[in-house]
Order: sequence, then C-alpha cells, then structure tokens
Amino acid sequence: MFRYRGHDSHPVRACAYDGRSIAALDAADADKRQLRPTRPDLRDQRRADRFAGIAFGVLLAAIAPATAQDVAVGILVPGSQTDKGFMQSAYGGAKKVEQTFGAKGKVQLIENINYADMEQAVTQLATNNKFVVSVSGASQAAMIKVSKRFPDVKFNLVGGAKITEATNMAQFDMRQAEINFVSGAVAALSSKTGTVSFVAGLEIPGVVNASKEFEKGAKLVRPDIKTIVVFTGSFDDVAKAKEATLATISQGADVHVHVMNKGLPGIEQAAREKGTKMIGGPLPACGSDPLYIAYSRTGVGYLVDYAVKSYVEGTWKPGPQSFGLKAGPEASDMVLCGTPDPALKAKVDEIKKAIIDGKIVTLDG
Repeated sequence: MFRYRGHDSHPVRACAYDGRSIAALDAADADKRQLRPTRPDLRDQRRADRFAGIAFGVLLAAIAPATAQDVAVGILVPGSQTDKGFMQSAYGGAKKVEQTFGAKGKVQLIENINYADMEQAVTQLATNNKFVVSVSGASQAAMIKVSKRFPDVKFNLVGGAKITEATNMAQFDMRQAEINFVSGAVAALSSKTGTVSFVAGLEIPGVVNASKEFEKGAKLVRPDIKTIVVFTGSFDDVAKAKEATLATISQGADVHVHVMNKGLPGIEQAAREKGTKMIGGPLPACGSDPLYIAYSRTGVGYLVDYAVKSYVEGTWKPGPQSFGLKAGPEASDMVLCGTPDPALKAKVDEIKKAIIDGKIVTLDG
C-alpha cells in the first residue's frame, strides 16, 4: 500500500531513544585560632585560593578538547551498510572514525536495527559512551528522548528535522531537500515524456520536504512537467519499491529520483525492465550502471566523521547546524554522469549558485 502525491490529475491514494570538605577545613582553622592568633586576611585568602582552584579545574574540564585516549564514541547506523545509499555512506564515516580514533579511544558501532529498537540502541550507546552520533530522521525521536535522560552525554543527529530545544544535542541538516531541488531540475530537463517521479520510503518530515523541493525544482525549469511522488512506507522493502516505481512508469514517468536504503534495488529493477533512467545518491553512481544519468552527493559519512572530529577538537556545540551546498562538495553536490549536455550543465551550475547565494531558498531537512 502506498501514498501517492502527484499532479492534480492524479488522486491521492492513502494506505498505509585529603578529601575534607570546606566546612571541615574551616573548623580546623577555628581550632587553630584558639591556640594562636590567625590573621583573618590570610584565612580568607586560603579559602579564596581553594575556591579558585576548584573553579579553574571545572573551567578547564569544560573547554578542554578530548584527547584520543578520552574518546568514547557511540555511533548508530540504523540501516544496512550495503544499501548503496545513506546508510552505506554513514557506515563509511563510522569506519573512518574507527580508523582515526579506535586504536587509542573507544568506538562502539550499532547498525542495521529495526525502528522499534531505536530507543534501546541509543540508550545502550549513551550508557557506554560520552558522545553519541546517530543517522537519519527515523532515529530523531529516540535521540531527543534519551538525550534528556543522559545530560552529561553529548548527542549528534545527522539528518532529521530542525531541533528547537538543545542543551546537549546537535542536529546536522544535510540539506537533503535542497539537493533534491536540483535533482528535480535535472530530472525535468532530462525527461522525454514530460513526467518524472520521486520514490521514497517513510513519510517523515525531512523526506517530505525533499519531495516538495524535488517538485519545485522540476517546475522551475519546466513549468509543464508532471511530477509523481510516492511513499512506500519502507526504506528497505525491495518489492514495494519496485511496485511503486512500475506504477509511476505506467503513468508516464521516465526519470526517477529516490530516497531509499535497502529498497533501492527494486527501483533499479523496474527502471531496467522498462528502459527508464535514474538519478542516484548519495553514493557515486556514474559509470557503475547505465541507468544513472546523475547522482546527488549527500555527505552522510562526511558529517558523521565531522561530528566526531569537532567533539574531539573541542569545537562541538549543541543546536541545529546547516550544511548543504554552501559547505562544499564533500557535504553536498549534484554530479552529472558521462559527458553532459553543456546547456544542462550550465543550468545546474546556475541553480546551485543561486542556492548558495540565497536567491533560491529551500525547506529544511
């Protein structure tokens, strides 16, 4: 069962984580005053020195970066490391963290779990580590809930919706919606039938925003383009992904953009059978399969590695942070495969520059 959102002519079909106290020291001072005079200014100075020493130590602990030996990082990659998509990219970032810090610190990785187990997984990571990174908006609710129970642990969500309350949690906006604006433009300019599709899994805020920007980008460059958006209800179900894609092809779609994990092969199978094309992402797709005319690079693994490095270097801070095209090609980019048409490349470069310059503003997520 799917949820479709398409052109006005297509109906919507709904279906469907000495250790004495200060007081004791003062008492000792009082005893000494009974035996011999003690200058009050010296006594006060000793007390001030003690407080200053404590305060200075706390300050150092707060601002000092973690050393490699202090690194205790937990990383949750909820999907498969072989999905050819977001989870595989995230897994690559996690392995890079292990290579960089694992020899002297501790890196705990949990991967490929069910949605229902998100909170338990995040709790385990928070119990064992000082810094927890999780990928995907699907883990956002668990991260927010568990972060409130572990105020001394720092949490970093890569993806998801913008957070509003944050004392010990950061949220990295990959600007997935932004790059899907560009994907929509590329799809529309490449379509021969005048119909393009966006096939995704869960209908969560970040992915919904990506679908909306896909439609906006398509209509910017080709106002008469017909767009079909489908949510299958699963990022990992191959059969559902294939069925949904075939349904869009039956309605005329000849270029497909996706937000899938393990379900991606289903879209590829449908496209091969029917001779249609795809825009991939976030991993490089050019040259690996003639199905692909382009891919949107979304640096999930780059941001996982970036989060841990900022924690270790002492530059990490809570709250929402935005990346996307303005953060450079490691964070986000649109790559055209082969030798692209010069007019298409020029238009894509123009759109990317307009986004970076703030002339085109897209939704968060």
